[in-house]
Amino acid sequence: MNLKYKFNYYLNVNKNKPLILLLHGFMGNINEFDEAIKILTEDFSYLTLDLPGHGKTQVLGSDEYYTIQPTAQAIINLLDELKIDKCYLIGYSMGGRLALYLTLHFSERFIKVVLESASPGLVTEAERLERVRRDAQIARKLSRSIIQTDFAAFLSNWYNQPIFGYIKNHPEYDRMIENRLQNNPYELDKSLRFMGTGCQPSLWEKLQENKIPLLLLVGEYDKKFIFINTEMAQLCEFAQLKIISNAGHNIHFENTLAFVENIKDFFYAAS
Repeated sequence: MNLKYKFNYYLNVNKNKPLILLLHGFMGNINEFDEAIKILTEDFSYLTLDLPGHGKTQVLGSDEYYTIQPTAQAIINLLDELKIDKCYLIGYSMGGRLALYLTLHFSERFIKVVLESASPGLVTEAERLERVRRDAQIARKLSRSIIQTDFAAFLSNWYNQPIFGYIKNHPEYDRMIENRLQNNPYELDKSLRFMGTGCQPSLWEKLQENKIPLLLLVGEYDKKFIFINTEMAQLCEFAQLKIISNAGHNIHFENTLAFVENIKDFFYAAS
């Protein structure tokens, strides 16, 4: 049982179809993959949830329960409660870091894993401390954005980052922002401070030991994560890298069809 969490989740069981667990990114929620799911549901069952600090999920314990280790264990506990012994796994950005942690620490639970715009964290203590400092500054801005207009301005600045490429030109960009605005900035502050890249343990060394098939997806405009994922693919013989055209960091939003096609090809290919 998850005594420290009250997860908001949705389980759709498509009879005799394998199940995918999908983990959203920072500032996303249970609806993050809706467009992709419309296509995937033809062939798969699926489980989506709000991660701690997002949507309607409640953290009933102290701030440590926003961190990656207890969150991962809580997701495994949820799979146990739902009697899901083994499944496919997809994680985007922050959800991708969490998905990689799950893969490396609970490998018996996952068949194949897709990491979209993800990383194994930072290698050195100095890098992690600097990232924690920077994320704390961003978190303070978030916690002061209780007024929705301030939160909207924060989101606009957030999506000016180079990794997001031309996302603001997407015809559904405003709809995505409306979805982001459903979150509580105070809770997002906690997520960033306790599950940000600087707070998680480095997974680089453990990645080399991985034997679960990994598909690494990055957008062609996301140069930072192309570099990171190229290094990941070189370290892990069970990882393959695909660079998706017409997309930056948020591939499933910007190029949904290519995202889904690559997932289907990967999941159905012989290991």
